[in-house]
Amino acid sequence: MGSQNPKIEALHTQRIADNNLTPFRVGDTVNVHYKVAEGEKERIQVFKGQVIRIRNGGIGAMFTVRKISYNVGVERIFPVHSPRIDKIEVIAHGVTRRARLYFLRDLQGKAARLKDARDKGPSAS
Repeated sequence: MGSQNPKIEALHTQRIADNNLTPFRVGDTVNVHYKVAEGEKERIQVFKGQVIRIRNGGIGAMFTVRKISYNVGVERIFPVHSPRIDKIEVIAHGVTRRARLYFLRDLQGKAARLKDARDKGPSAS
């Protein structure tokens, strides 16, 4: 970000510093509490799913959450530093060796589950 106007760069660093969201990784199951405007009112809508992608890039960082709703896969892309995100709750940590979990789009049912992080560890033998 070195080639930008210093005022814009200061705003970016301030917005990133003000962001106090829970850290999460690809494969985690999360609840994203997102502010939705309905008319003049504003309410919080929760989107629960697995994080299948994180795109870092300073103020433009994004993450994609996938869930199955009525047997249809739904993906939603959220800006990490959006003021509309109220909070992010990590429900479970999934173990994965990939940075992008696009292969989950082709899997259904139990095949689309990821191993839970608490199951990982040395085996008792």
